[in-house]
Amino acid sequence: MSHENVDDNGRVDVIQIDALLGAARRQWIVVAVCVAFAALLGLVVATTSVPLYTATAKVLMDRNTNQVVQQLSAIGSVLDDESSVLSQVELLQSETIGLAVVDKLDLSNDAQFMADQSSLLGSVVRFVRSVVNVSQWFSSAAEDSVAIEAKRRSALGKVLKNIRVTRVGRTYVLEINYTSPSPELAAKVANGIASEYLVDKLNSKYDATRRASVWLQDRIDELRQKAMETDLAVQKFRSANGLVTAGNSLVSDQQLSELNSALIVAQSDSAKAAAKLDGIQKVISAGQSDAIVTDALDSSIVNEMRKKYLAASKLESEISSRLGAQHIQAIRLRKEMEEYRRLMFEELGRIAESYKSDLAIAKARETSLQNSVSLATGVSAVANETQVQLRELEREAETYKNLYQTFLQRYQEAVQQQSFPVTDARVISSANPPSSPSQPRKMLLLAAFCIMGAGIGAGIGAFREFRDRFFRTGEQVRDILGLEFLGIAPLMNDGLRVVDNATESNPRSIRKATEVTNYVIDHPLSSFAETLRSAKIAADLGISEKECKVIGIVSTLPGEGKSTVSVNFAELLASQGSRVILIDADLRNPGATRAIGRHAQEGLLETLLDGKSPKDCFLYNARTGMAFLPAVVKHRVPHSSELLSSVAMRKLLSTLSSSADYIIIDLPPLGPVVDARAMASRIDGFVYVAEWGKTARRVVRQTLETEPLIRQKCLGVILNKVDQEKMNLYRSYGSTEYYYSRYSEYYQEKT
Repeated sequence: MSHENVDDNGRVDVIQIDALLGAARRQWIVVAVCVAFAALLGLVVATTSVPLYTATAKVLMDRNTNQVVQQLSAIGSVLDDESSVLSQVELLQSETIGLAVVDKLDLSNDAQFMADQSSLLGSVVRFVRSVVNVSQWFSSAAEDSVAIEAKRRSALGKVLKNIRVTRVGRTYVLEINYTSPSPELAAKVANGIASEYLVDKLNSKYDATRRASVWLQDRIDELRQKAMETDLAVQKFRSANGLVTAGNSLVSDQQLSELNSALIVAQSDSAKAAAKLDGIQKVISAGQSDAIVTDALDSSIVNEMRKKYLAASKLESEISSRLGAQHIQAIRLRKEMEEYRRLMFEELGRIAESYKSDLAIAKARETSLQNSVSLATGVSAVANETQVQLRELEREAETYKNLYQTFLQRYQEAVQQQSFPVTDARVISSANPPSSPSQPRKMLLLAAFCIMGAGIGAGIGAFREFRDRFFRTGEQVRDILGLEFLGIAPLMNDGLRVVDNATESNPRSIRKATEVTNYVIDHPLSSFAETLRSAKIAADLGISEKECKVIGIVSTLPGEGKSTVSVNFAELLASQGSRVILIDADLRNPGATRAIGRHAQEGLLETLLDGKSPKDCFLYNARTGMAFLPAVVKHRVPHSSELLSSVAMRKLLSTLSSSADYIIIDLPPLGPVVDARAMASRIDGFVYVAEWGKTARRVVRQTLETEPLIRQKCLGVILNKVDQEKMNLYRSYGSTEYYYSRYSEYYQEKT
């Protein structure tokens, strides 16, 4: 099974689930061993760890204090946002609270608290540290204060290490957890932390209010002095500028107002006097005796003359009507009336003169008042201009006065708050000694170790899979090398049992030292034999135009089993009736000769160098008819590549081709020497042998890339020494290996 994702560039990202499952099957032992070791280690840790007890105390950050507290706690109160709550969590875990608890409970001198109660492994580690700590060997009494402080800091470290403060949900409750090997000590320290937290809150509030009161006192003194200075400046400015006030206004303004009022009255009096004078003058000029003048009515003389005038007029009218107008008495009465009238107008003249006098007085008073108003107006204008500066001074004085009063009030509140012992936090749940340990949780610890072991095992397994860069399946051969996969050669027990005892007396007979070289003869229906038949078909189809096919067996590195494959391949071809000649061309490490021709005295070197006939050097297998030309190396041959590419070698192959159907050549490996490359032009086809699970894919690929002629003539690849049980772990769905169990019944490993 596989899942494919196609990206924008058309590339296919294949996630092979079968590959993952196969890796799990291959590495499960590693994972199991790691899990078992981790479980054992976890069991040891769980059984040797000192049990730890956790005590819990709860503190409420109280926001519902009464009104009096709210009024008196204006300074230093806790905000109710989340950052403030988290700040209180950090405060509970701070060195300030920790040192206060250490000092209050005298934890630095508490042997139980300072004792190193931990696992056996931890005790061993601390003992080793104490031994290698050379500075302790030379400590002196003079360092007592340093040692005391060191013990105090050590106790603080233990407190901070074992404390844990958490917020309960979204509430304002803080949970204080302290862990210790002693349940009583855990409860005592947890309660001590809560208590010191409240004390610290009170002290911080007291310190804040005390600092505030000191600061306020200083500011009050400054403001008092400023208020006095500004007030005095106002008074001096008033005196210097004559700004005398009566009530809420200046005296000059009041005088101007009064003069304006008096001027209005004077103007009214002048108008009245002028009107009276004008009226009486009109009466006098008209001579109207009957005209009424207001002031004339108040004159006794005018009233008396008027009475006499009226009486005379009445009497004259009666006499004239009775005695005639020319009567002497009537004439006398008319003269009296004229006298009375003259006297009346004389009196009116005198009144008119008094009116003139009154008018002159009113006019003089009006003029005087107008002059006074003008003078007062000028003084008031100058005073108003000066008042701009005065008002600025008054505002400054008023500001300092208000600030002084405000700060004085705050100072009194701060002073009162110093003596009010209230805090906005309280303990709502005290810690009690726990009855059961909180650590270690043995099952959880064991499970954690198992998971850790599984993770480590998976990592090791993944590393091993990553480092597994060898050929495991035929698909890898096709994908990486681009060559045909011919089949597998199973891993066989390379025993030392002699198999051809009957031919030991014949020096020209092949003598096989082990049954491995005779495997395809003894097991003709085996999977190995089927692989070699696949190689034969590849040769027949790939080199069909040749009567005699020269096939080279090569590998990348020594020890991959190419000689064993060469011998068995030649034996298989010979057993099928073909004329087969096997040549051991590995002149530096003749593996085929060691396997089937240790007794040979002459071989390929004698043929090439001394001109011996190859038939005189052949060894034969009477059972199959295979001929073998060994390589008898009596001393090192430094020019082996020249020999294999020489004219003599070409003539030898040409000679042997006339009498054989197949010439199988066991060539040297391609990695260490160049012999196979030198002889590549003489070979019709190559069968490449790679050791399963041992030869790196990269080295094979690079070797073939540097040998283009060998790659071009390569008929296919055989994976040798395959562990079939392990190979099942590398199978994937649809591959040849996946169906091996189904078609393996066609193979018979034993005769």
